[in-house]
Amino acid sequence: MTDPHSGLTGLEQARAKYRAERDKRLDPHRADTLDLGRHGGFLDDPYTEFADREPRHDDVDALVVGAGFGGLMAAAHLRAAGLERVRVVEKAGDVGGVWYWNRYPAAQCDVESFVYLPFLEELGYVPRHRYSFAPEIFAYTQMLAKHFGVYELGLFQTAVTGLRWDEGAAHWRVSTDRGDEFGARYVVVTHGSFASPKLPAIPGIETFEGRMFHTSRWDYTYTGGDSQSALTKLGDQTVGVIGTGATAIQIVSPLAASAERLYVFQRTPSTVAERNNSETDPEWANALEPGWQKRRRENFTLITNGEHVDEDLVGDAWTVFYRAMLGDVFADLSPQERALKREELDLRHMDNIRARVDAIIRDPEVAEKLKPYYRYQCKRPAFHDEYLQAFNRPSVTLVDTNGRGVERITAQGVVANGTEYRLDALIFATGFDQDASYTDRVGFDVTGAGGLRLSEKWAGGPETFHGVMTSGFPNFFFLPTTNMQGSAGVNFVHTLEETDIHIAAVIAELERRGVVADPDKAAEDAYVEKVAGGAGLALLGSGRFLEDCTPGRWNNEGRPAERNPKRANYPGTSTQYFRYLAEWRAAGDLAGLRLTPAHRRT
Repeated sequence: MTDPHSGLTGLEQARAKYRAERDKRLDPHRADTLDLGRHGGFLDDPYTEFADREPRHDDVDALVVGAGFGGLMAAAHLRAAGLERVRVVEKAGDVGGVWYWNRYPAAQCDVESFVYLPFLEELGYVPRHRYSFAPEIFAYTQMLAKHFGVYELGLFQTAVTGLRWDEGAAHWRVSTDRGDEFGARYVVVTHGSFASPKLPAIPGIETFEGRMFHTSRWDYTYTGGDSQSALTKLGDQTVGVIGTGATAIQIVSPLAASAERLYVFQRTPSTVAERNNSETDPEWANALEPGWQKRRRENFTLITNGEHVDEDLVGDAWTVFYRAMLGDVFADLSPQERALKREELDLRHMDNIRARVDAIIRDPEVAEKLKPYYRYQCKRPAFHDEYLQAFNRPSVTLVDTNGRGVERITAQGVVANGTEYRLDALIFATGFDQDASYTDRVGFDVTGAGGLRLSEKWAGGPETFHGVMTSGFPNFFFLPTTNMQGSAGVNFVHTLEETDIHIAAVIAELERRGVVADPDKAAEDAYVEKVAGGAGLALLGSGRFLEDCTPGRWNNEGRPAERNPKRANYPGTSTQYFRYLAEWRAAGDLAGLRLTPAHRRT
């Protein structure tokens, strides 16, 4: 483990290398993003033709804003709780959320579909692949919507423009951009973490004269093909991709196979392990016993949260890593010894990731640029069996910016490392905005009791009760996205459903009692303090973990200490958060909520 020339152990060498790679990527302006409202076309819906309709003027029991998995599950659980008139309002032309918008080539889930897709047993459905592709997932969301009656009252191609609490009627007044004005006794906002496309604030972006789009608004009229077939119109085109995160990992291979020339602009390489996707074994599917999905899903979440299980039911790249890193095999060690052992295991794992790059990439210089030098959990891991291979094509050029990113965009292309790369098209695989204010991301403000605006109340950061309500806004619920005082986990959909179950259970109890609920400010303050006091806790060890990571969204571009402490998750794992909510419900007294009599149902 010791380098005879440096006298440093392998772990010490890795720390020095990781720190050097981190430091050269520090940039106080890197997190800056563009206001997409000023860049026409980036938010347009390319998939569904706009349809006229008459405005709605009626009343419903509950409004659900958003028709992704979070919204579909909210509607399902609200219906199960006894609310008959549940209306879903969605900007897109159909349900699906992230799977409606993200139809880019070869898109698929990176968590096993048997634990990712909800309600599989209820619908009697088994996914066709272990990691489902986007068309199947989108079709499945449509199946869910039909099964749970979402289309019956749903309003699509419709954006909520305002919510106002009517204290006299004790319900919400809802307005939309289609002229709708209706009432709802409850509101549940399910705006997800991957709902607001992000464009980096690169100088000159508005001057580019070629075709330009974000991956969540894929332009098949330009590329040809579809998400599962060749991009037939790119044979004479030079295409650039900015971004090398989870989305880019999936689109590079189909672009490389179709474009005359492809440039991939890289700031920081991702970890890319084997995916090893496969078709579902019919014999395995036929042998599944009742309750299989709940057991499998909870097992996956427990393992990836570092909690004890007797058996790994999933056995994929996620669970194998997390079980080795976070399981109870180190229980008898001191915190310092445990952190060191985990760091050594992490280095071994990352060395294997880097060795895979060497084994696949033929050009040693390109291989070195594709190697990630940071700890495994500093960025969301990626898995793919064709991404690295694409860089062996003579038509594909990796433009590594040595951590600095693209310098500027011109009318004809992209400038990086002082060189202009001329392009016919520029595709942004730059992810989603999770750091703008909540009301900016959802696209409307909320006016609560006494005229209080949510944008004003949360100007200094979110203030929530249990991550799902906020005082001054009666009967108003929301699914907490990343760093909104709820929780997060590897399997986003599991977290969403557990939160939906909680919200529906609270609403069912309010219905049973015939009351309106508004969090008590003191109870809310206590919960916010609990979250803020635990901000910065790192699952893998010391509080320095995020600080030592390569700059990115997870560590506030290398400055985690500067993040608003209110912009944090529940200080514990997602399973601990689920238990916290369940124990609060089980107490039966709705502690922390101010309850007032509800008006007679309209």
